[in-house]
Amino acid sequence: MAASPNDRRSLLAAALLRSIGTAIVGVALGIYLAEIGLDAGGIGLVSSAGLAGAAAAAALVAVAGDRWGRRRTLVALALVAAAAGGLFLAVESLLPLAAFACLGMVNAMGRDRGAAAVLEQATLPETVPPERRTWAFAWYTALQDGGHALGSLVAGLPALLGALFAVSAPAAARATLALPLLLVLATVPLYLRLTPAVELIADGAGRVRGAWLGLSPESRRRLARLAALFTLDGVGGGFLVTSLLAYYFFERFAAGAGTIAALFFAARLANVASHFAAAWLARRFGLVRTMVFTHLPSSLLLVAVAWAPSLGVAALLFLLREALVEMDVPTRQSYVMAVVEPAERTAASAVTHLVRLAAWATGPLLAGLAMRHLALGAPLVIGAALKILYDLLLWRAFRHLRPPEEAQSP
Repeated sequence: MAASPNDRRSLLAAALLRSIGTAIVGVALGIYLAEIGLDAGGIGLVSSAGLAGAAAAAALVAVAGDRWGRRRTLVALALVAAAAGGLFLAVESLLPLAAFACLGMVNAMGRDRGAAAVLEQATLPETVPPERRTWAFAWYTALQDGGHALGSLVAGLPALLGALFAVSAPAAARATLALPLLLVLATVPLYLRLTPAVELIADGAGRVRGAWLGLSPESRRRLARLAALFTLDGVGGGFLVTSLLAYYFFERFAAGAGTIAALFFAARLANVASHFAAAWLARRFGLVRTMVFTHLPSSLLLVAVAWAPSLGVAALLFLLREALVEMDVPTRQSYVMAVVEPAERTAASAVTHLVRLAAWATGPLLAGLAMRHLALGAPLVIGAALKILYDLLLWRAFRHLRPPEEAQSP
């Protein structure tokens, strides 16, 4: 039985709510941690711990998400994130902060790419025919980035609270970071509304496929190559987490929380439009071409941000970069789901998310050290260089492997 349009709407609504909270965390976390006394190295450590927790959750989903049940697993992830997030806000020492960030899967990337997204993206293709799959992912990622835009704007709340109520900067930032906990709890009723059709049908022995051993040999080969490339891209992305980018603008140009929030709001709006452009381009030029030839120039623009002489120039270059950098997201998600069998989609989604999350977790710590010992803009240059290498290798490895709907078209 195929999942229903109501299931798709529930998944989209949950992704929107969660992405608002994720963006708030991404923008406000670095500033909050700086306000309570952490330096760049400490911020990097806490950010890496949160992403490590997200990677561990993705690993659990890969191994047992379908066996436990997609609905049940999605609800459990939301409840754990909310509970651990509350404990995170109750402490100020470095090690407890890192521990609760890990348990709560605190996402300093500012982009919603966690364990819940693994299951949502594995289910989404079942709600549309194959020729509409990329458009479904375009809507999914557009709503995510719409949420990211709204969340980035809400992250400017500390400046408003400080101006209106004379609240201390740490208290205002802490109040702002409490909002994502409410938003993640609001996803629980949406997940409970999902129909049994979202669950993966067991085989004749009553089992569902595992994360790796259950995949066909051809799918394992393809995913192994994709996973290696996504690891490289993920390390590059780990140097560019939103919390550290916000910290960069905060330190380099003395930009306030309100200015940074407005900048990331505009950036996420640029991301939203880019997803639909990506789906249009992919239909005409193919998924792999769209992934590579929109991603490359975005990395070159990021290098230019590191050398910008003023906040205005840096902001303009950053926004141009954001108009391109996310075009590979719906196309990449659609491509991964297309090159494996339907029963393998949760495993494929989990494996590819897991390697990205694990790679992201290494990046912020290294980026914080690079900021401290090399230059404030060093993570931007290093991250961009790694992403350029990823694009070139992806083109070389997969330019001839087309998804079924492209292979069947003239």
